[in-house]
Amino acid sequence: MAGLSFCGNNVTKNAYSVDTGMLNNGCFVDALNLVPHVFLLFITFPILFIGWGSQSSKVQIHHNTWLHFPGHNLRWILTFTLLFVHVCEIAEGIVSNKQMDTNHLHLFMPAFMGFIAATTSVVYYHNIETSNFPKLLLALFIYWVLAFITKSIKLWKFAEYGVGVLHLRFCITALLVVLYGLLMAVEINVIRVRRYVFFANPQKVKPPEDLQDLGVRFLQPFVNLLSKATYWWMNPLIIGAHKRPIELKKIGKLPIAMRALTNYLKLKDAYEDQRQNAEDPEKAPSIWRSMYRAFGRPILLSSTFRYLADLLGFAGPLCIYGIVEHLNKKPVKEGSVVPYFEVYFMSSNELLQNTSVLAVLLFLALVLQRTFLQASYYVTIETGINLRGALLAMIYNKILRLSTSNMSMGEMTLGQINNLVAIETNQLMWFLFLCPNLWAMPVQIVMGVILLYYLLGTSALIGASVIVLLAPVQYLIATKLADTQKSTLDQSTERLKKTTEILKGIKLLKLYAWENIFCDSVEDTRGKELTSLRTFALYTSMSIFMNAAIPIAAVLVTFVSHALINKSKPSSSEAFAALALFHILVTPLFLLSTVVRFAVKAMVSVQKLGEFLQSDEIGDDSWRNGDMSVSLEACKKHPGATKAINRKQPLLYQMDNYEQPARRPLRPNETEDVAVKVNGGFFTWGSNLSTLSDINICIPTGQLTMIVGQVGCGKSSLLLAMLGEMQTLSGKVYWSKLPVSEMLHEANSKNRYSVGYATQKSWLLNATVEDNITFGSPFNKQRYKTVIDACSLQPDVDLLPFGDQTEIGERGINLSGGQRQRICVARALYQNTNIVFLDDPFSALDIHLSDHLMQEGILKFLQDDKRTVVLVTHKLQYLIHADWIIAMKDGSVLREGTLKDIQTHDVELYEHWKTLMNRQDQELEKDTEIDNCQTALERKTLRRAFYSREAKNQVDDDEEEEEEEEEEDDNMSTTTSRRSKIPWRVCWQYLSSGGFLMVFLMVFSKLLKHSVMVAIDYWLAEWTANGDGPVNGTAYDDVPVNGTANGDVPVNGTANDDANGYAPDFGNVTRDFVNASAAAVFSNRTNSAAGLPDSYYVPVFIILCGAGIALCLITSLTVEFLGLSAATNLHHNLLNKIIHAPIRFFDVTPLGQILNRFSADTNIIDQHIPPTLESLTRSTLLCLSAIGVIAFVTPSFLIALIPLAVSFYFIQKYFRVASKDLQDLDDSTQLPLLCHFSETAEGLTTIRAFRHESRFKQKMLELTDTNNTAYLFLSAANRWLEVRTDYLGAVIVLTAAVASIWSSGKNLPSSMVGLGLTYALTVTNYLNWVVRNLADLEVQMAAVKKVNSFLSTESENYEGSMDTTQVPEDWPQHGEIKIQDLCVRYDPLLKPVLKHVNAYINPGQKVGICGRTGSGKSSLSLAFFNMVDVFEGRIIIDGIDICKLPLQTLRSRLSIILQDPVLFSGSIRFNLDPERTCTDDRLWEALEIAQLKNMVKALSGGLDAVVTEGGENFSVGQRQLFCLARAFVRKSSILIMDEATASIDMATENVLQKVVMTAFADRTVVTIAHRVHTILEADLVIVMKRGNILEIDKPETLLENEDGMFASFVRADM
Repeated sequence: MAGLSFCGNNVTKNAYSVDTGMLNNGCFVDALNLVPHVFLLFITFPILFIGWGSQSSKVQIHHNTWLHFPGHNLRWILTFTLLFVHVCEIAEGIVSNKQMDTNHLHLFMPAFMGFIAATTSVVYYHNIETSNFPKLLLALFIYWVLAFITKSIKLWKFAEYGVGVLHLRFCITALLVVLYGLLMAVEINVIRVRRYVFFANPQKVKPPEDLQDLGVRFLQPFVNLLSKATYWWMNPLIIGAHKRPIELKKIGKLPIAMRALTNYLKLKDAYEDQRQNAEDPEKAPSIWRSMYRAFGRPILLSSTFRYLADLLGFAGPLCIYGIVEHLNKKPVKEGSVVPYFEVYFMSSNELLQNTSVLAVLLFLALVLQRTFLQASYYVTIETGINLRGALLAMIYNKILRLSTSNMSMGEMTLGQINNLVAIETNQLMWFLFLCPNLWAMPVQIVMGVILLYYLLGTSALIGASVIVLLAPVQYLIATKLADTQKSTLDQSTERLKKTTEILKGIKLLKLYAWENIFCDSVEDTRGKELTSLRTFALYTSMSIFMNAAIPIAAVLVTFVSHALINKSKPSSSEAFAALALFHILVTPLFLLSTVVRFAVKAMVSVQKLGEFLQSDEIGDDSWRNGDMSVSLEACKKHPGATKAINRKQPLLYQMDNYEQPARRPLRPNETEDVAVKVNGGFFTWGSNLSTLSDINICIPTGQLTMIVGQVGCGKSSLLLAMLGEMQTLSGKVYWSKLPVSEMLHEANSKNRYSVGYATQKSWLLNATVEDNITFGSPFNKQRYKTVIDACSLQPDVDLLPFGDQTEIGERGINLSGGQRQRICVARALYQNTNIVFLDDPFSALDIHLSDHLMQEGILKFLQDDKRTVVLVTHKLQYLIHADWIIAMKDGSVLREGTLKDIQTHDVELYEHWKTLMNRQDQELEKDTEIDNCQTALERKTLRRAFYSREAKNQVDDDEEEEEEEEEEDDNMSTTTSRRSKIPWRVCWQYLSSGGFLMVFLMVFSKLLKHSVMVAIDYWLAEWTANGDGPVNGTAYDDVPVNGTANGDVPVNGTANDDANGYAPDFGNVTRDFVNASAAAVFSNRTNSAAGLPDSYYVPVFIILCGAGIALCLITSLTVEFLGLSAATNLHHNLLNKIIHAPIRFFDVTPLGQILNRFSADTNIIDQHIPPTLESLTRSTLLCLSAIGVIAFVTPSFLIALIPLAVSFYFIQKYFRVASKDLQDLDDSTQLPLLCHFSETAEGLTTIRAFRHESRFKQKMLELTDTNNTAYLFLSAANRWLEVRTDYLGAVIVLTAAVASIWSSGKNLPSSMVGLGLTYALTVTNYLNWVVRNLADLEVQMAAVKKVNSFLSTESENYEGSMDTTQVPEDWPQHGEIKIQDLCVRYDPLLKPVLKHVNAYINPGQKVGICGRTGSGKSSLSLAFFNMVDVFEGRIIIDGIDICKLPLQTLRSRLSIILQDPVLFSGSIRFNLDPERTCTDDRLWEALEIAQLKNMVKALSGGLDAVVTEGGENFSVGQRQLFCLARAFVRKSSILIMDEATASIDMATENVLQKVVMTAFADRTVVTIAHRVHTILEADLVIVMKRGNILEIDKPETLLENEDGMFASFVRADM
């Protein structure tokens, strides 16, 4: 018993006597304090263990996170404080106990039990609350009362016997009394408010709506404090990601408070309030103020957390100071033994001199600091995301109200709107993330300087000033970086444009053997881009280097001046703490430059936003009340419905019907048979000149009205004016309203007030064909089928790979103009609207389709439905069908009436029309043929696009890299290991493409640098161990390096979710140096007290520091330039591989996928991988060197390292997988959002005519919320990781401290302890960077992997078996072609397309080849150029087998004209002759042959006139003629024409045929014809079927055979 008696066994005193009264025995009072704790444990343990299954709550909710007792957070905070005070009490008890002769358990035993009881109380409470079983609160209530009473007795006794505030135990007891009292009050409050426990009928509470909704998975706002702080609720998601990837379904939807709609309303109210309360109504409301009013509170909260974290950050250096100071000294006794109690009472000061206590305090301070820091980041990020959602909604609403003239007059371009959405909102969001730094940093700096001054006096101020003076240089470099990035962006856009052109015209380039010319032009642009990338790399490495140099300079100056002023050296503990403080100071100063830059950008963004929100809106007619201020109640009733509300009306009226705001007030005097009427209308597009003047028209209800007139006379404008899109100068537009009775009964069938509108320039959504046609209306199969047939879309739909479920638009398949236009018309027909406006629906259609559409669609479908139709058209032959005609001229109405009226009243006009109609009819006969084939051709192109793709069945980007997903059998283990593996092979490929010398340099310099760092620190420790020199430089490292700025900040503008930019680089390097410098400084000290003289240390020191600085510069440069050379090589190889790939590769691989490699992936390789790699290598090496040093100082640390390493391994493994999935989700949800914005801006008139604003708003809100959810989860996952790695780091610090304190007795010098602790502190900062950078690198390496997957494609065989010298210069002179037993296929895996074809063509013959689609005509033409796989037989031209020729030679000697004309941007000269080999005369001659000479002469610049991208500035016919000219320029004796005249009208075609016959009289011409009459004059006709030659002979001979294929073709064509 002697060792462990409860009251101690002091022989002289009887510790157990109670003669003076029970309560006067101090030990008895302590025993009494045990009672409540034991009581609680006895009661709660059985309840906790029996479990909660039986008493689950009545309300079914899916998460057990429903926290609804009042005072919930307060209770958690009080409990945590209570736990902390208990820890202090235990520490105090143990330390006091050491002062006594025997053990007094009662000094710390009750405190320990109190600690356990407090922990139990919070677990117990949590379970009661989540399972909603309030009766059990009684136990807690009793516990608080008992504890309060017993502690009060103890305090009363202390006071009675004169123990006062000077004694620590008195203060602790007093604190406990207060805490227990408060907790008792909280409990009473719960019972009182909710009428629980003692009351008969407790209050009924309902869980919040979010928790009842099973779709909400983001629980951060609803979980308890502990789970909030550690992101515990994320565990299932992050660990589950291992088994199967995280999908959108898994992350669910956002809680109501975070949805874009909620935040939009907050921001809008703040914005509108300012507008109402402003003295000057013209002045624009300030966006800053609105942002502050809407989102100010969370920012303040975040700043509070930030201040707390920063203040706690100073605990690090102070605790190290204390530990080093007191390590080998005996603590001074300041306390005393108080009579009556017979135990030792210590003073407050004494506890803080105990090194073990300091170690524990350091640990707690670190944990708290990190928790607050992460909380601060989280709150700012959440607010930033909310703000972005609100801004996007605000911008979108504005877009929907923009006046059309703004868009068309170019005041607001699409580009500007896209920038607002993609860039400006993000800038503001990032600014918000960085916001707390603006006011936290100054406080941190001031505090740091004060403490430094306290430690080192004036010299500290001198040192700090150095940092301040060098900060502007940092800022300069940062701005330079931003500028370089801009110029790089311009270059890469240019390069992409060129690449896109090459890929679109790749077939032509190969056939003409021009690949290399175009390849060089791209390489040229790439060269310029690399130059600016080189500058970028240089500035980046300078920035990294600067961050290293500043702290060295500061420390140097400080200590030198200290030595000069004070003539003495600081003690080791002072030197230490000073260095730690320097580091805390350096970080905010680095970040200041970034924060300032972002603040400037934010100002610019706000200005742009303000201008945009102030721009003109569409005329606010009474019927245009589509303003979206939405009441929340409405949204609750209709999940997902957005109400359109007009702010001018009181709320009551707005609730009824949000579908469609009514168009017009009823005018009693209006006649019912007029649908729309315009009186005295003068309309304009924004300038004050009226575009339409003096318009007076009526549109009769249920009739077909046609508007005709010349191009540009204002027909389309008239439609838009009626729709209210133009600005009205004077006059009125009336829309009739149905009689009420009819309205009620028709309400369901037709959407009365919207107009079906088809624009001239077709506008499609990025959605399926079906969605584009139904356009949000309910799907009705019968109606849908009718509409599709009327627009003759069925054959086109059948060609699409997934029928009408095929995605079209940017992300899907590109349709031709005619197909797009027909889909738009189908949309207008399908909508159940009363009035349909069709704006020239026939412009892109051929005659058959037009007739069909007119008959079936307009006359049958629309007229049967009694719908009012207004049709703008140029095809006068349809006028006979019109019920009413409006003829326009120069912006005013020339005539209106029926055809009869016009015939009688305006004979002139009628005659004019008649002559036009006759002309049109003649053209018609010609046209029929052309147009027929035009459509056939469109369909053929479509079919080609797909037939080749079916082989891969639409391989999508992702499928090829994610081979894992393909094994869908649930062998979880393999997928799991696949997903968590780091792609080492790809990393190696990346490094090796950077060049082995660079890799060696990088690795070598990095290792050397870190060894030098450690050497410096060790040298310093050795030296300070001699006498009490300074202890060790490095303490300063407690810097959360980038972290502090803000977890998620792209510091140098690279905005990956969290700063994967240079952020981390800031302090890291610094850490390396300060040590160095510090050491250097210390060495200039007078001789140490003992041991070697300073002169021995100084030179070594200076050398080490110099080496460190030099190495730092070298490492920062090598990594950047390694990345640069890798990027150069990868892009070069990629371009060459792709340009030289066989044509089949382009048929099978979607263009978008190839372009992605050149845009997104190349960008990642250029700009993102190097900094990530730099940061990763540095933080990993730092952690390793730190662990090495600690292990060297205290070997016992290695034992603790094993469990820590295991937990670290699992944390990073789970995090990397989840982070990758979440990043993919974030990227993939961003695209649809941006597309939706640009789509809306393009289709404004259509959306407004259809009155679909609210539906589009709804979609925008959904897309925004989806993207925000992904982003929130991503940042929560980052917080999850950081909290965990920070806690691990804190544990490392604790173990290192404890180990060094224990081994300090075994003559371990205190300077070494300093070394160990300092290094331990660095680990905390770098652990999470290791994982974050690993995760980022893994995502970025995917880009390298994708590029590499293309590098493995086979190139075409360019060499051939003959040497170029063996080919005669003028081959082929004659143009004799022998085809012997030729078999051709596109790919070894596919069936042959030509089977054993034999033919002989004499020199100079004109040959025609015909056959149905897919009979192998085009394949034959490709075989001449060796573009396809010839696996049997051969083609011999002028005695040479073409398969043996080098491709370049073969292709440059023949010429071909393709069916789809391709032009490149540049000059006309460049398009005809990119090799620059021909004279001008030859070019003019070619143009003359192609009937283009006069047109080109008329252009400014003649041959050097500009051709825009894809030749858009010429018509299709003209483009085709340029392609002919291109073939004529190359004077080869063989010309192949592949359906070359498809898009040319008959007259021109006839001229051409003659030209070809004359100009090419002596050459061999092979024509592939789709219109047989073009080859009737040929010398030889080949008819093909299914890859075989069916008939071959002179056309005359073939025609004599009536049953022959050719004869039937000719008959069909006549």
